[in-house]
Amino acid sequence: MNWPYELQIGWRYTRAGRAGRRNGFISFISGVSMLGIALGVAALIIVLSVMNGFQKEVRDRMLSVVAHIEVLEGQGAGLPDWRATAAKARENPQVVGAAPFVAAQALIARGDEMRGAVVRGISPDEEATVTDLAAQLKDTTLARLVPGQWGIVLGSELARQLGVRAGDNVTILAPGGQVTPAGVVPRLKQMTVVGTFDSGHYEYDSTLALIHLDDAQRLFRVEGPTGVQLRLKDLHEAPTVAYELSAAMGSQVYVRDWTRTNRNWFAAVQLEKRLMFIILTLIVAVAAFNLVSTLVMTVTDKRADIAILRTLGASPRSIMGVFMVQGAASGVIGTLAGVVLGLLVAFNVGTIVPFIERLLHTSFLPGSVYLISQMPSEPQSADIVPITLISLALAFVATLYPSWRASRVQPAEALRYE
Repeated sequence: MNWPYELQIGWRYTRAGRAGRRNGFISFISGVSMLGIALGVAALIIVLSVMNGFQKEVRDRMLSVVAHIEVLEGQGAGLPDWRATAAKARENPQVVGAAPFVAAQALIARGDEMRGAVVRGISPDEEATVTDLAAQLKDTTLARLVPGQWGIVLGSELARQLGVRAGDNVTILAPGGQVTPAGVVPRLKQMTVVGTFDSGHYEYDSTLALIHLDDAQRLFRVEGPTGVQLRLKDLHEAPTVAYELSAAMGSQVYVRDWTRTNRNWFAAVQLEKRLMFIILTLIVAVAAFNLVSTLVMTVTDKRADIAILRTLGASPRSIMGVFMVQGAASGVIGTLAGVVLGLLVAFNVGTIVPFIERLLHTSFLPGSVYLISQMPSEPQSADIVPITLISLALAFVATLYPSWRASRVQPAEALRYE
């Protein structure tokens, strides 16, 4: 092959080391360095993939209950014509569904038990176009929400806390009491539990109650829906679409997307992911800089070879290139091995984790404690590509100093005792 001799010699040094005790030790150190890089890269890919999986699972369960965007009336008095607002929103090509709602906080009581909840008034038919949960329950549980019959659907955990099931009655204490000659009397309304729902998200299962839109308007004394929920083609475009709708509709309405509704949770997840990336990158950096010791020992062992190459006309730059090729080859091999290993584990977490749980007779994610009972994983190229590039860059940087030292070797000094 007509490769430059720097590449050929550097690759030969990478493969050499099995003959002789000293060369064997250098080869062992080089192998350990490559193994360290591979394990660091694999760990980084696996951890970030699992974090992506958790984020996706929680996000999907959350968005099965709430809409991608909410358009709220600015004064809180209710939208006079929600259909006009929905039609204005549908002018954006990303909007594919719209539904009115009334939302307010209230107390739900049953006997001695009392819980705070968010009571959301919905129109079952329109609600099915904006949330997956409503689409699943449209023809069953939500069909029992008939205006005027004062039915209510509770989250499964909320129903358990109150000790009720379908057919039982609960009492809602609405905010803002009635003024009577005897003073302010809280507004109470007895409602019948017509069903429960289980979204898989504890926060909503324990704090959300659904009633019919007309009943909610009468209960909370609003002239119309307090807002319109929107569903988008691409949920990731929600911040952009919310900004566009806010500019198009003016200051009379307030527009918020799902990332702002749950800003604290998503900010915490992103912070944790960023910190894990930094910590595990430092592990990769330690493994990559082990190449420094490998190359320093190789340069010391190959001083005679360097001197001979110099006497044959090799320039200091060529000598530097030889050892940079050796170090870079080790970094590339270790990085690619780590990427392959990390992807194999990340794509098979659902099989590997249950096997380990059976082997150790334990459960890493008990369903009674955690929201998710199975370990999710979602490898993303947005994580894998930077990991690969950073690992290669660290390995390349680690080769610079030993290679420079090799280029400074003087042939006469190196051959004096040969």
